[in-house]
Amino acid sequence: MKKGRPYMGSGMQRPATFRRVLIGVALMATLPACTMTPRIPFTAQEQALAEIPGIPDARFWPDADAASTIAARYAHEVRGPIRYLALSGGGGDGAFGAGVLRGWSETGTRPQFTLVSGVSTGALIAPFAFLGSAYDGVLKDMYTGGYGITLVDNPDPVSTLFGDGVFDSDRLLRLARQFVTRDVIAAVAAEHRKGRRLLIQTTNLDAQRPVVWNMGAIAASGVPGSDELFRRVMVASASIPGIFTPTMIPVTGGGRSFREMHVDGGVVSNVFILPAQMLYAQPRVSVKQGGSIYILNNGKLDPSFEVVQKSIPDIVGRSLSTMVASGSRTTLSATYNFARKNGLTFHLTAIPPEVDNSGTMAFDTDELRKLYAFGLEYGRSGHAWSSEPPAVQSDIAFRPAGPAAVAALRPGR
Repeated sequence: MKKGRPYMGSGMQRPATFRRVLIGVALMATLPACTMTPRIPFTAQEQALAEIPGIPDARFWPDADAASTIAARYAHEVRGPIRYLALSGGGGDGAFGAGVLRGWSETGTRPQFTLVSGVSTGALIAPFAFLGSAYDGVLKDMYTGGYGITLVDNPDPVSTLFGDGVFDSDRLLRLARQFVTRDVIAAVAAEHRKGRRLLIQTTNLDAQRPVVWNMGAIAASGVPGSDELFRRVMVASASIPGIFTPTMIPVTGGGRSFREMHVDGGVVSNVFILPAQMLYAQPRVSVKQGGSIYILNNGKLDPSFEVVQKSIPDIVGRSLSTMVASGSRTTLSATYNFARKNGLTFHLTAIPPEVDNSGTMAFDTDELRKLYAFGLEYGRSGHAWSSEPPAVQSDIAFRPAGPAAVAALRPGR
């Protein structure tokens, strides 16, 4: 990918907060299930029939057979060419995305998007990115105003050992209530009525499936409690399992009322672009011509070398970041092929590999401000967007194996 001026971060070891969080998660995994609060059970059939009361079009399963039909309907409901912005997960690295959006706005080339999707930290950004440049200042305040560190400071030892998360997701909910006001939700509803669509992905742990929420439909429904549901979906999408407590969402299905358990949408995929049936389809899909897909990846995509220390936090953290980056590269390659096949332009930005950021669980205010400032300059530079996904390359030139090594591989040795 093209590179702007890198922000070289602190270069220090993984922050103590991040280490404490991962140690807490490891301790929780060793505890018997009997310490947890029991839930009211429900059946798979009831789950399959579950709906949000009063908002039947609030969501869909993106892995269901009907998902392609629903996604195609969304695409054809928008007016004019499709301009799609997909915002990935990435924890504190969302500060990069917030900065890129503002820098992009300052160039005067940022389009109004007809479709916006968000996962995890991307879900927190998505409503404001959807509403446009006027909300860039809100995103700056949210990521650089010192709120991030309050999400992961002072873990409760009792909750860590006997609860369902190191930190209560109510911390995220308070943040959502502060920034996602009634006026913001009303503005989303107004844009939804114009044909634009805002989508957020969560993971339904009971069903082990992704759920995509039609946030504009929720905002425009007028159903009592819909504003709070709007915020809770955002919180659920950003609630890393084990770190934050799950979000319980009331539904009705099969004549019964019960609560589903939703967590970070990144558990299934770090970015939502299209249902898999569409993304991996061999023939062309019915999509309007002349559109574009922009993917803002709040993290790195290129493999980077690091000698990993033999500790639980370092091993778990490195494994998670490797898993997320690998899955993201697969999705991005499929999206690139889909775009080429269907006459859409492809645009991708991500944190460059040379940037020494402090990781997705580092919510240190100074680090977030530095990363935001880098994203701002990167967005202004005109070089933030690449027209193709990154190729996985190695910085190491492997030499051919010598005769002794070849001999050692022969059968019978």
